[in-house]
Amino acid sequence: MGMHSDDGQAEGSYSEGSGQDETHGAGPSGSPRSHPGGPPAVLGRSPSLTPLLVRGALRSPFKRPAATADFPRTRLVLPRLRVDLARLAAYERVCGFPTGEDALPVTYPHVLGFPLAMSLMSGRDFPLPLLGLVHTSIEITRYRALAATGEYELTVYVDGLAPHRRGTEAAVVTELRVGEEVVWESVSTYLARHRTNGTDGERDRERHEPLPGVDEWRLAGDIGRRYAAASGDRNPIHLYPLTARLFGFPRAIAHGMWTAARCLAAHGTPQAVLVRAEFRAPVLLPGTVTYAANGERFELCGGDRVHVTGGVHPLT
Repeated sequence: MGMHSDDGQAEGSYSEGSGQDETHGAGPSGSPRSHPGGPPAVLGRSPSLTPLLVRGALRSPFKRPAATADFPRTRLVLPRLRVDLARLAAYERVCGFPTGEDALPVTYPHVLGFPLAMSLMSGRDFPLPLLGLVHTSIEITRYRALAATGEYELTVYVDGLAPHRRGTEAAVVTELRVGEEVVWESVSTYLARHRTNGTDGERDRERHEPLPGVDEWRLAGDIGRRYAAASGDRNPIHLYPLTARLFGFPRAIAHGMWTAARCLAAHGTPQAVLVRAEFRAPVLLPGTVTYAANGERFELCGGDRVHVTGGVHPLT
């Protein structure tokens, strides 16, 4: 199953286990986005990821992606959510977060919400094919510290489609609530590549000087399997060289969300924070990468190749 994360190259993003046609980002003050207009669908439990992956793969050849296509407006809601503390501890260990604290890492609600996102993206009414879908970026806003032992309500919806120079991009929103209060939310963008009128020349990204290196990480070949066990993300491109080669990779590649989480664990995040990460190129396993940072910005690089760029911005 080839859902990837990275704009120019493929990288993984299957994790464990609707809106208007406009993305309502958090404002400068960190206020939550406006609520989508679609009807809620309340779930009794988190859906199982594997059947969703199979369903999405089977439907992919019949999808016709376009920025003007309709998309599901349903909001999937999972109330009374509690975190499995053993799985959380495994996630913290593999990503480098402190263990034993009554606090959720800033990236962990993405893991909780991904089965709901997959339920929407594998549906018949989602216009982009799941196979080959690229996770290009994530923006996370945490409004306050989140207790690992707390009870939450999880909401996921598609916030809209937009044209991209390489195809069509979808924005998927995940929200975590305590009562009526949004305490955490994210916007992930997913790209379906197809022929467009644009050119595939220079990337339209901001150019800047490389950040100073802080640490060198030697990544073992089993990182993908360890993260899969902790997160539920068992996309075969992350597990073994053989299964990765079936999808065109010379070796297994690290999960995109693992690379972002590992960087944020090293950087540190305040309790109220806006985090952005952009996935650029896959990290082959085993391998050696350099974590670089300067002030609010961070990068993960391998030689001259930039794998992840991002920033950590305290909320005022």
